[in-house]
Amino acid sequence: MITFNIENLLKKKNKSKYWLCQQMDITSHNLNRVIRGETTSISFKYLEEFCKHLDCTLDELIEIDKDA
Repeated sequence: MITFNIENLLKKKNKSKYWLCQQMDITSHNLNRVIRGETTSISFKYLEEFCKHLDCTLDELIEIDKDA
């Protein structure tokens, strides 16, 4: 299972989900779906935007739980 570390990365930057939504022009509903793992796909555009605004690499953004 793939999980996103968005909330942890936001805490490190002292930023809110609202801030990220404004930066990325994404709805809070869609952001929360990504955070909760309720999406089945994500575009490279959004992966790049997450990394850009959260100042992280893909390795820091995404975790793969092989046991799930």
